[in-house]
Amino acid sequence: MSTLPWLWVPITLWAALAQTARNAAQRSLVAQAGTLGATLVRFLYGIPFAACWVLLLQSLPATAVAWPRFHLAYFGWLMVGALGQLAATALLLAAMKQRNFVIGVAYSKTDALQVAVFGALFLRELPGGWTLLAIALATSGVILLALPQKKAVDGAAWTGRAAWFGLASGAGFALSAVGYRGASLQMPELSAWQAGAWGVLLAQAIQTVLLGGWLLWRSPDALRAIVTAWRVSTIAGAMGALASIGWFTAFALTTAANVRTLGMVEVVFSYLVSRRFLREKLAPVEQGGLVLVLLGLLALGLQL
Repeated sequence: MSTLPWLWVPITLWAALAQTARNAAQRSLVAQAGTLGATLVRFLYGIPFAACWVLLLQSLPATAVAWPRFHLAYFGWLMVGALGQLAATALLLAAMKQRNFVIGVAYSKTDALQVAVFGALFLRELPGGWTLLAIALATSGVILLALPQKKAVDGAAWTGRAAWFGLASGAGFALSAVGYRGASLQMPELSAWQAGAWGVLLAQAIQTVLLGGWLLWRSPDALRAIVTAWRVSTIAGAMGALASIGWFTAFALTTAANVRTLGMVEVVFSYLVSRRFLREKLAPVEQGGLVLVLLGLLALGLQL
C-alpha cells in the first residue's frame, strides 16, 4: 500500500470540498424526499460513479490485481464504517434542518475528538501532540459555531435537538472513519487508490440495500421522490462518490485522526457556500469559531 507522506493532504481537501457540494445538494432534497430519502441519494446514485472508478483502476497495469482477496475481518470493519456513516449522514441532515447550513455541519465536526479516542481504543493509533492541539483548537471553534445566538429561531443550546443530532452524527462519523481505516489496514496488498475505490463501492452497496430496503418497506414515497428529482439526486450522488473516494483513500494513507482533523476545513467551505449561495450570515462569535478552526488546521500542518 502506498505510503506517500503528503498525498493524503490534497486528497482530504478535495474530499471536504466535494462533501460540501454534496451536503448542499442533499439539503435541497430533504423537503421532497425526507431525511432518509435524501440520505439514500448519496449511496444509491453514487454507486455507478464508484463502480466506474473501480473499473478504471483495475484496468491500469500499474495498479491492477486479478481480484482482491476480501475476508471476514475486512467486511467486519467495513460494516462498522458503513453503518456508522449511514446513521451519521441521516443525523447530520436532521441537524441541518434545525439551524442554518454551516451550523448543522459544524455540530457534526465534533467527530475529531471522538475519532481520536476510538482510533486509540480500536486501532491503537495514538494521535501526535500537534494533532491533539489541532483537534482542541478546531473543536473549540466548532463549539463557538454551535453556541446559540440571540436571533436563533429555536434558541437551542447543547441540550437542544440540533445539538443532540449533531453530536450523535459526530459519533457516527467517528466510528465510520475508524471502521474504514480498519478495513484498509486489513488489505495491505492493495494500493491506497484500490483500497479506497473498493471500500466506497462495497460500502455504498451495503448502505443502499439496507436503507433502500427500509424505505421500500416504510416510505415508498421517498423512493419515488428521489427518482423524480433525478437531476439533483445525480449531482448529490456524484459529489458524494467523489467525496467518499477521497475519504477512503486518505484513510488508507494515514490515521483516521489526521484525516478527520484536516477534514474540519469543510466548516470553512460550508461557510463560503452559505454566504455565496444560501445567503446565510454568521454572527461575530461564529466567525471567531471559524478562525479557531483555521488555527487548528495550521497546528496540524506543523506536524506534517
